[in-house]
Amino acid sequence: MTIYPQSAALMQRGIDFLGCEHAILCGAMSWVSERNLVSAISNAGGFGVIACGAMTPDLLDTEIAETRARTAKPFGVNLITMHPMLFDLIAVCQKHGVSHVVLAGGIPPKGSVEAIKEFGAKVIVFAPTLALAKKLLRSGGDALVIEGMEAGGHIGPVATSVLAQEFLPELSADHVVFVAGGIGRGEAIASYLEMGASGVQLGTRFACATESIAHPDFKKAFFRAKARDAEASVQVDPRLPVIPVRALKNKGTEEFTAKQIEVAGMLDRGEVNMLEAQLQIEHFWAGALRRAVIDGDVESGSVMAGQSVGMVTSEEPAADIIAQLMGQCEAALNR
Repeated sequence: MTIYPQSAALMQRGIDFLGCEHAILCGAMSWVSERNLVSAISNAGGFGVIACGAMTPDLLDTEIAETRARTAKPFGVNLITMHPMLFDLIAVCQKHGVSHVVLAGGIPPKGSVEAIKEFGAKVIVFAPTLALAKKLLRSGGDALVIEGMEAGGHIGPVATSVLAQEFLPELSADHVVFVAGGIGRGEAIASYLEMGASGVQLGTRFACATESIAHPDFKKAFFRAKARDAEASVQVDPRLPVIPVRALKNKGTEEFTAKQIEVAGMLDRGEVNMLEAQLQIEHFWAGALRRAVIDGDVESGSVMAGQSVGMVTSEEPAADIIAQLMGQCEAALNR
């Protein structure tokens, strides 16, 4: 095992919190962050996270069991806060003794954090503002991920570098904070560790790992893409708040615009309420993402990717990716 003493020293709080060798989480990518990739990342010393997405409790039950059959190392589960069966999914995590649950996609509903902590799991939360971050940490969040708009998938409006400067001086002395969004090399990891981060989260960099089940055409789209090709979706109707999604521009981008118009019309006519409208948008993304990741439809599917996609040029084992990142980080810290 290669030792990275400078990196490990700065990551120690994150390493202790996650229980792994390197404080590198894999971002939860629906259809991609499943048993094969998650176990490979955990086996390589990182921290894999199952993307529950729109899974039913039965599907999540199977996914956790299959992941555990492939690794004895720690891994987590990412749950979407607006999932209509959130508490049933939490119960599945309890059944399997999941050690870390990530709550993403919005403010955790009442009782959800308590339900997770009741069976001894750690709760990882996201927050777009410093005030909300402090509130979530006071309310039981054990660690925080700050994710900038360079990330793939659902994003906020502020860059990672700005969020890091705002959040880390205020929170890093007393809390475990992971930085995410646009990270593709170890030098960036080193810079955030030196600012006080306990570790980092990467998604795009792992999407085309050898162990990723993503379709070959999905991976080829990544290899061809440059940073500017990963664009954020546009909100069509201000009455229908839609969290922007960053993906490679294609026909699917245009189809999402049409879907927003359709759902906004249903909202106006009283055919759906706001939660149902937002769930329809989520289901659109889930379906479009599946078409791209599983079926290889990179024209009308959603090829979610962060701006670090330009640094993904070939298929590599997860262990090699982590070794590269840690080697680059260590070299940067030793300069």
